[in-house]
Amino acid sequence: MGNNANRSFVLTSTRPFKIGTRRGEKKVSDTLQQLKDKAVGMQNIGFADALTLREIGTRKPFALMAAASEIREHFKGKRVNLCGIINAKSGRCPEDCKFCAQSVHYETEAPVYDLISKAEMVEAAGQMRQAGAHMFGIITSGTRIDSEEEWEEIYQAVREIRAMGIKPCVSLGMLDRPRAHALKAAGLYRYHHNLETAPSFFGHICTTHDYSEDVDTIVAAKEAGLETCCGGIIGLGESMEQRIEFAITLKELDVDSVPFNILNPRPGTPLAGRPAIHPLELLVTISIFRFILPDKDIKLCGGKEANLRQLLPLGIVAGCNSLMTGNYLTTPGRDPALDMEMIKDLGLEAVMEEDAD
Repeated sequence: MGNNANRSFVLTSTRPFKIGTRRGEKKVSDTLQQLKDKAVGMQNIGFADALTLREIGTRKPFALMAAASEIREHFKGKRVNLCGIINAKSGRCPEDCKFCAQSVHYETEAPVYDLISKAEMVEAAGQMRQAGAHMFGIITSGTRIDSEEEWEEIYQAVREIRAMGIKPCVSLGMLDRPRAHALKAAGLYRYHHNLETAPSFFGHICTTHDYSEDVDTIVAAKEAGLETCCGGIIGLGESMEQRIEFAITLKELDVDSVPFNILNPRPGTPLAGRPAIHPLELLVTISIFRFILPDKDIKLCGGKEANLRQLLPLGIVAGCNSLMTGNYLTTPGRDPALDMEMIKDLGLEAVMEEDAD
């Protein structure tokens, strides 16, 4: 990270505005206002519009962030939702996702263990609730859960977590319709399953399953009446155009929450040497996501501290209205108290999500 700390913020200009002249400045301001009004009015921000936003962000990133912040506040007010997670089953994943330290295909120092007990899941959820989280995710490695014994442990954990007043979320890999309905009956609030990146770039990142399988999992969860949490990782080597393609894909799936992870390269994985993205480029990307997904929860997640560095609070200003707090799957996060302080210092409030039940 330190080697990349001084990289300059450069995005290739596609349709340059003649900023610097009075006419150019007004054109940028008018265009940004029009696109902001379009997003607030729930009119579709398509690919061409997003490229225009990218161009504005290249020249005037803080103006773009300010507009995205207004869209966030229009739909989400001053509320910021927090969630915590637990790595409930780690390592030995047969998938070959190039970013993942838990893949069996790579030699990493990620922990390896079987599914933890229901009691451990519930205890961790209680700790995160005390820290201010309003949602708690049970995350397992692997393509899917196959053991009936493990399924029963997860069902019981979901019931008890729901009973303590925190919304349970699970991320268990591929999901079919019968299991989705069973999770809903147990009290599950939301199912998480990332697409990771754009359809056009996915084959560069994972070859052990098709993109359509991930999409089918989201569709199965939605058909069962579950909320869906579906996003991915920025910084895998994709272009800005592919990030826009990714955001539009999520919009078409009509997911409820979009985790915005940023690659924190793990030693031993094929992406271990990926250079860091400049914080301003990440903030421009967040802003474009907010324009494309104006009414959705956009959750700032893994890699936020390592990549945004001193600009971390601007991730919320740029459009995120949700935050993963505490530790991640195989890397440490930061003290949840710091996240609570950051939210308060921004003049915002950490709150419980409205229940969809």
